[in-house]
Amino acid sequence: MDMLFFDSIDKLGRIVLTTVMVYVLVVLTTKISGKRSTSQLNNFDWIVTVMIGSLGASTILLKDIPFIEGVASILVLYLLQFLVTKYASISPQFSNFILSEPRIVFYQGQFLPDAMRDERLTRQEIECAMRSEGMNSFDDIEAIVFESDAKLTIIPKPIDNADSQNTEDKVSQTIASLM
Repeated sequence: MDMLFFDSIDKLGRIVLTTVMVYVLVVLTTKISGKRSTSQLNNFDWIVTVMIGSLGASTILLKDIPFIEGVASILVLYLLQFLVTKYASISPQFSNFILSEPRIVFYQGQFLPDAMRDERLTRQEIECAMRSEGMNSFDDIEAIVFESDAKLTIIPKPIDNADSQNTEDKVSQTIASLM
């Protein structure tokens, strides 16, 4: 019980200094590695992110893990993530191996129970995604896709030709600001 709140000033100083150094390392490495390490995560990216957090915490708190060893392990994970995602971007077979495929879970007014069961999705989760997209009726939806990053994408039914020109104008204005 005597070490419940404080052990020693040396130990506290080591933890503070190591925390600052690991923080700077992770921020710089994440900046260098690009958007992929902080974007919507697929299973592969999520696992690497959790591992980096665990290694950072271990390096900070465990005195028998020297800073350089912690840094080396974090840098190797970032490098492996870069190499794997780079290779996945040029090899569809490898990409299919490490990433899950998007899957249709609702199509033309029908839930697809086999797909929902395989993806472990409930009707309530699909309805939640609909509400978050402002969709109130299944009649307005062509399909719902469970994406590789575990997001549900709502694809509305095509609209009639009279309104399609207005929709195209809105989309092109939205895209124009990104170019």
